[in-house]
Amino acid sequence: MKLVTLEDLPHGFLDASARTIADLLPGPTLLHLDGARHPALFVSVLLHGDESTGLVAVQEVLRRHAGRTLPRALSVFVGNVRAARAGVRHLPDQRDFNRVWPGGDASDSVEGALMRDVIAAMRARGVFASIDVHNNSGLNPRYACVNRTGAPFLQLARLFSRTVVWFTEPRGVQSLAFADLCPAVTIECGRPGHAEGESHAADFLDAVLCLSEFPAHPPAPHDLDLFHTEAIVKVPPEISLAFGAGAADLALREDLDHLNFSELAPGTPFGRWRRGAAEPLHVTVGDDGRNRVWEWFEAREHELTLRRTAMPAMLTRSEAAIRQDCLCYLMVRFEADAAPGPE
Repeated sequence: MKLVTLEDLPHGFLDASARTIADLLPGPTLLHLDGARHPALFVSVLLHGDESTGLVAVQEVLRRHAGRTLPRALSVFVGNVRAARAGVRHLPDQRDFNRVWPGGDASDSVEGALMRDVIAAMRARGVFASIDVHNNSGLNPRYACVNRTGAPFLQLARLFSRTVVWFTEPRGVQSLAFADLCPAVTIECGRPGHAEGESHAADFLDAVLCLSEFPAHPPAPHDLDLFHTEAIVKVPPEISLAFGAGAADLALREDLDHLNFSELAPGTPFGRWRRGAAEPLHVTVGDDGRNRVWEWFEAREHELTLRRTAMPAMLTRSEAAIRQDCLCYLMVRFEADAAPGPE
């Protein structure tokens, strides 16, 4: 898999959809566009083929500046165009494009070599900030994610939303790799195809393009709701899954995705577990891989309930999304000045 690099906007780019962008680009493509300021803003889109908002937002920004110089140089990485043609997160013969960046377990894969080339190209050119644009399949607010809590990272995230999630796992994600080069953020824009999310993302990209620098001070505490991802919850592949009254090892509650970004008390039900089956969930904290399911959940009769206070994100009713990624992330509210690790 070879990285394509272009210095001009391909004819027809502004009118292409996620499904048709592969007609213009032969594969993953790094597009460099000049602007009044340097270094460039880096934006990655379509790392997941079924998440179209990033491409639509970049097209909208370029239309707004058509016929004039961009306020800042812009480098756009258009990722998994093959999966985008099929309308899926990634194809069966591919690794997840947002789990193979330097620092992750799969960075030695074919896809990982591609991402190393992207990082090397942007390191050589210099980069002002990095924005990775995503959608999700559940009922979530639009929010930003960072991997470091220094002032430039939080200021960048706050420009998109007052709701900010700080996470250090999983490894191999784009924002974590770019955090070594510049302020980096992932923006979650809700479900694909929604005009509100597309417009919100475009306004954010445009605002960052117009910045000359980031404030040296962090956002005021009352201007930011910061959450820390404590655990990642997955459904083991051997566990059959259903929603509502379905017959399965694990039958999740029908309204599960309505719990996103709600602070849940111990005892909150998640679904029904058929005892005798394997452990219903795999819950990891950090990178040791140990299953901590019974630290976070408990089984009361056949009901699977939350054991401790937590706030979930990314809960979805899409079994495909659950199988390919996770059931949810469990978060706790955090203060920026209490966050350990590099800034």
